[in-house]
Amino acid sequence: MTKRTLNAILLFAVFLPGVRCGGPAGLREMSAGAPPPPWDPFLDTLQSRTLHFFLAATDPATGLTPDRFPSESPASVGAIGFALTAYPVAAERNVVSRREAARRTLSTLRFLIALPQGEGSAGTSGYRGFFYHFLGRKSGLRTWNCELSTMDTALLMAGVLFCQSYFDSGADDEEEIRVTADSLFRRVDWRWAMGNEEGVHLDWEPETGFHEMTWRGYNEAMILYLLALGSPTFPVPDAVWNHWTSTYVWAEFEGEEFVSFGPLFGHQFSHCWIDFRGIQDAYMRSKGIDYFENSRRATHAQRAYALANPRTYRDYADTIWGFSACDGPRDTSFVVEGIRRVFQSYAARGVSVDWTNDDGTLSPAAAGGSLPFAREIALPCLKAMKNRYGERVWRECGFVDSFNPTYVTSETGPQGWFDRDYLGIDQGPVVLMIENLRNGFVWNVMKKNRYLVRGLERAGFTGGWLEGH
Repeated sequence: MTKRTLNAILLFAVFLPGVRCGGPAGLREMSAGAPPPPWDPFLDTLQSRTLHFFLAATDPATGLTPDRFPSESPASVGAIGFALTAYPVAAERNVVSRREAARRTLSTLRFLIALPQGEGSAGTSGYRGFFYHFLGRKSGLRTWNCELSTMDTALLMAGVLFCQSYFDSGADDEEEIRVTADSLFRRVDWRWAMGNEEGVHLDWEPETGFHEMTWRGYNEAMILYLLALGSPTFPVPDAVWNHWTSTYVWAEFEGEEFVSFGPLFGHQFSHCWIDFRGIQDAYMRSKGIDYFENSRRATHAQRAYALANPRTYRDYADTIWGFSACDGPRDTSFVVEGIRRVFQSYAARGVSVDWTNDDGTLSPAAAGGSLPFAREIALPCLKAMKNRYGERVWRECGFVDSFNPTYVTSETGPQGWFDRDYLGIDQGPVVLMIENLRNGFVWNVMKKNRYLVRGLERAGFTGGWLEGH
């Protein structure tokens, strides 16, 4: 099991029953039906540069997107899901033609559908329709002895279904996209992934079987259950949604009251594809808000935490903040300005009332992925990072994954540590959420997908745009 996978499991483990969180709100800048604010051309530049990651880093022969770039890495199944969604966004922005977007999409889907599936530990790419977390860039086979990832497969399937709904013309390539996407989604055996439990397991490995834990909220797996509920072939029972919401923690943190999850990616990933404005399940109806508002509050709470800066890290401010799963400088500790600091490499970072992991490392993607929820604080944050750190953080593919101004060594110099890599699962939300902020494009395409709509309805969502389906 990779360290990155272990970090994710450890992070999930701290959000089990018995924890608490937080607080009041404010006005939503992007509530359903509200007039859009003036557009900032900086967002066009940021989106164009970030799209370049997917266009430049993805293998043209296989359509597989690397976990990170420019460092060498295998493909990440979750990153492929974001890439599949990014190609139509690039077409809408005239970065590539629709035909080129279709070509890239079809190349990826053809390669994925042809990869071997089986229960063996080697020579396969997945099992029961699920894919391993990391695949060889050329072979497409399991690598790093990684897990069969239910969550990363869900992210992949979100991108697959998005392409199924976007490419709707009668052209031969677009018809093949729709058919292949349908085949990929229909073969995912969500019921098998439950084992004998009430929810879907985190993962499965041929050597050891299912991970003992199942996905329970609140975290990034909301879209997993909605797709599993909407499956036409292997749907999970309605009761899984109660299993999911049963461990929600509602409390106050930094002046905001919301369902707690420390890292912002958990408040963003599902929202990349699903417009939660104005639709509610039973839990959110009981609280009088929707999941969009919940993510808005979580974003504001992070900014408030950075402004308070209880651990006195360098540069934290009202315009310098953002805590999520991301790269870090190194697993080490040393004294900085009279204080012993403990640092981490790749880890889930987050702040909340019940769990905080803060080593001074900040992720621009944390703010970028929250643009639709809280443009009024996320956009100034991104611009401040660019203006303050320049090319150390702002490069050819947009923002690097992370940086830590407190990590000062003879190697880094007085300015601190800055990553050299971009991570696919962090670049993706930046592209998609800029487009959702602009015009709701990704959301509106997914509203046409019958599988997602069915999943939302089976989970008990009502109101808003769902009333027209």
